Amino acid sequence: MKIPFTSRFATIFFVLLFSAMHAQHHLPELPVYHPGDLPKLEDVRCSEMENLLKKEIDKHPQWKRLADSKRLAVGIVDLSDVNHVKYAGLNDYHMMYAASLPKIIILLAVQRAIEEGKIKETEAIRNDMKLMISKSSNQAATRMIDLVGYEQIEESVRKAYHSLYDENSGGGLWVGKRYAKSGKRYPDPIKGLSHAASTIKVCSFYYQLAFGKLISRERSASMLEILKDPALHHKFVNTLSKIAPQASIYRKSGSWKNYHADSVLVWGPERRYIMVAIVEDPSGESIIRSLVKPLESILKHSRSMTCSN
Repeated sequence: MKIPFTSRFATIFFVLLFSAMHAQHHLPELPVYHPGDLPKLEDVRCSEMENLLKKEIDKHPQWKRLADSKRLAVGIVDLSDVNHVKYAGLNDYHMMYAASLPKIIILLAVQRAIEEGKIKETEAIRNDMKLMISKSSNQAATRMIDLVGYEQIEESVRKAYHSLYDENSGGGLWVGKRYAKSGKRYPDPIKGLSHAASTIKVCSFYYQLAFGKLISRERSASMLEILKDPALHHKFVNTLSKIAPQASIYRKSGSWKNYHADSVLVWGPERRYIMVAIVEDPSGESIIRSLVKPLESILKHSRSMTCSN
């Protein structure tokens, strides 16, 4: 029996529609395989996204005041299409004190030392790496700094696939002091900060990690596992736990006095992005918590943007 043309057409239409929907919601595994050179975030900067970001910040008088005085910095990366990444930032090259957030580069330095055979990965080291990131343990971070040394940390950020500290772009990620009262300082060359970050370099850390470009694919996967499922649920995570309970969250935050910082790689069927904010203000924690929905709105709109750099 022949199937009527209209029935065949309808069948083909629904098969194609289902395939398109499946492709749209298909979730690539992290780290995403990327065979060639990964473009720098600077090269995928989207002016349309940045215009929306500026407008969104300017809607809130407190946020605008902080941004205008360079006490608020933001970076976002749209990873919804891994073949067409988009980036936007505000005060993103401005290096600020970032408390515990830069512990991510201690993690990087330890993983590099393991990869190069300088140290042997033990259960104690694995536990300290997880405690340092998930619970932001200062004691574990200090043990890891003492293990690899400041020179190894500096070498690791400068020799990352895309540099995570560069004097020509305002600095970036830096750790130059133990997370303890005692010990020598090894301040960054530009501002003399001990625990520093700029939002574009933090975004770059997660971006390179997501594509398996930090040290090696194996080490990138190891770092992602350590960053996954944070034990602390404030700032970004406070909001994300409510609006994106099904998404995987890879995260490191930091707070000290008036300085508040947070960074997340969110990976799920409906959300795939990197979000970073650093604020110098007593209400920084609540500001970062409140930034999630406006930044998500920008990221949602960015999916339909062609983007001019």
